Amino acid sequence: MPTLVHISDLHFGTERPEIAAALREELQARPPTLVVVSGDLTQRARTRQFAAAADYLRTLPGPQLIVPGNHDVPLFDVARRFLAPLARYRRHIGEGVDPVWEGDDLLVVGLNTARSLTWKSGRISREQIDWLEERLTGARARHKVVVTHHPFIPPPARDSDQAGIRLVGRAALAMAVIDRCGVDLLLSGHLHHGYSGDTRTQYPAARRGVVAVQAGTAISGRVRSDPNGYNRILLAEDRMSVEVRTWRDGAFTTLQVAEYRRGETGWQAAAG
Repeated sequence: MPTLVHISDLHFGTERPEIAAALREELQARPPTLVVVSGDLTQRARTRQFAAAADYLRTLPGPQLIVPGNHDVPLFDVARRFLAPLARYRRHIGEGVDPVWEGDDLLVVGLNTARSLTWKSGRISREQIDWLEERLTGARARHKVVVTHHPFIPPPARDSDQAGIRLVGRAALAMAVIDRCGVDLLLSGHLHHGYSGDTRTQYPAARRGVVAVQAGTAISGRVRSDPNGYNRILLAEDRMSVEVRTWRDGAFTTLQVAEYRRGETGWQAAAG
């Protein structure tokens, strides 16, 4: 059964060393099938921040699949932002910004949603949507996962910080492909807020339930409503568990575990 560790929004330049060390120890003690990093490795896309992020990622277990976030595109260096927005990311982290990882039972596809023009808000291009469909069509993996930095679903309606949240651009077009091609799981970050849910709450025309999982900020001091944390996800043939590990009293502990079951219409939350 594949296990994914989902971390996001490391924001090197604002990292807390004690949390970074504790996360490294946790992952080394319990290595997953794949470590997924859903963007914002740096705070301001500076060379030293990318170098620190790369050094840290090398201490975590492999394999890893990493996508950039909007903070990995320069904000104040306007020339670099528009002429070479991900040059430092490519130099220090990896050339591929739409990476793919495939194992025996698992296909994970990353999409770069960071954009120079709409710096904070992310977007998926039509070319990426076509490429995603081509990559997913005919894939034999039991589980299919798509990773972006920007989210597909907002926080639960009860959360006071939902107002003003913008989902990834062209989400509905991408969701049509995700639905049609049998994707099981979407992993994102950006909001520094951890939650998970059925995408049909946002896209009611979908034929299948897909689980969307958001990660909070793993190690940065830029916390919002949530403490630092990450997700550990177990994928079985007909069930999925999403364990939220959160930083509390100097250690990572389990905050909650959400269970999902696969049925004839895709994934849905398990009763109880």
